[in-house]
Amino acid sequence: MPVDFLKSLGVEHPVVLGPMAGGAGSPALVAAVSNAGALGSFGAAYLAPQQILDTARELRSLTSMPIALNLFAGGYEPDRVVEPGPMLAVVSKAHERLGLAPPKLPPNPVSPLDEQIEAVIEAKPALFSFTFGVPSAEQIARVQKAGIPVCGTATTVEEAKVLAAAGVNAIAAQGEEAGAHRGTFLRSAEESMVPTYELVRGVVAATGLPVFASGGLMDGADITRAFEAGAQAAQLGTAFLLCPESGVPEPYREALRARKDTTVITRVFSGRAARGLRNRFIDDCEGVPVLPFRQQNDLTRAMRTESGKKGLADYISLWAGRGVTRIREMPAPDLVRALVVEIGGR
Repeated sequence: MPVDFLKSLGVEHPVVLGPMAGGAGSPALVAAVSNAGALGSFGAAYLAPQQILDTARELRSLTSMPIALNLFAGGYEPDRVVEPGPMLAVVSKAHERLGLAPPKLPPNPVSPLDEQIEAVIEAKPALFSFTFGVPSAEQIARVQKAGIPVCGTATTVEEAKVLAAAGVNAIAAQGEEAGAHRGTFLRSAEESMVPTYELVRGVVAATGLPVFASGGLMDGADITRAFEAGAQAAQLGTAFLLCPESGVPEPYREALRARKDTTVITRVFSGRAARGLRNRFIDDCEGVPVLPFRQQNDLTRAMRTESGKKGLADYISLWAGRGVTRIREMPAPDLVRALVVEIGGR
């Protein structure tokens, strides 16, 4: 294993854009980060195989630099049944306020991972990363045989050991401060909340693999602390949300500009635990049984989209990490350059 994993991929700086499925991590943002010498990661988990290939072509039209593609390796609950009536009632009220037709209960899907992996292999990114679990040994070997290194996501040292045993090339250590979905897969999200720097130290010691520190990192001082803990690179998501290239709608941007740490862990938007800014929908769902991932995600999609279009933050999943109070608003290349200067030009 090379001493510097990212440099072995052709990436100049030890900065990784956290993959953000669902729109925030737009192709424009991913390409801008890669063009600035960092590693842009595209969250492709909600895309069908052909959409992954189409997006990869779009990315290649925007950058010739290394990119990563990210998928969900687990988290689906096709056999879990929840009485949908109470949640449908809450979402129906949101639809009524937004001028949408009443929602219909979507099916509870199974994981499309195997077909998605085939698309990733065809797309040939510089790195394949995943979260929510571990692909099979055969799937990991298939990707690596195609010349694509593999990075898994761990929220505990125990998970990191499982990833190392599965043969991954690197690990993204996701601390409790991280915004958006928790990558947890062995225990509950609540049992897997480890501070970022503590987690990095533990994962490095337990596996010896290259580690990307993830969770609450917003500036060079944070990244330097991650390096001191043993990380080879820093993975940032929230820090890039106010870049003009990101895909977040204006009401989401306004919520971020408030720079208030009102983040909570919630399952009400997707069915899976995620950190975001508290809003009306989270409050409306208090005590309401949540549908499985990703049935809940599909149920709330129209609501979230329309809320953004109508300029309302009430019904958007406002994913953000605990460092949101220090978010900066500037073009992505400028942010990458600022981070590089702040860490001493690495």
